[in-house]
Amino acid sequence: MNFDRELDTRGLNCPLPILKAKKALTEMQSGQILKVIATDAGSVRDFVAFAKQTGNDLVEQTTEGQDYIHVLRRR
Repeated sequence: MNFDRELDTRGLNCPLPILKAKKALTEMQSGQILKVIATDAGSVRDFVAFAKQTGNDLVEQTTEGQDYIHVLRRR
């Protein structure tokens, strides 16, 4: 999958990964894809709730070792 922007939030705890993703998404065009890499296990449920609240599409969530990968499509 191609990403328009990648955001590394490793080492940051809630709510910082969400806040940084929100800021990044506001700078992106509708339909563009944002990949967020986080190490906070709580980010999995946080990004589900964030997508529902903002109307952005949570395309995919995966785990790679210690990293939680969240892929969002800008509404």
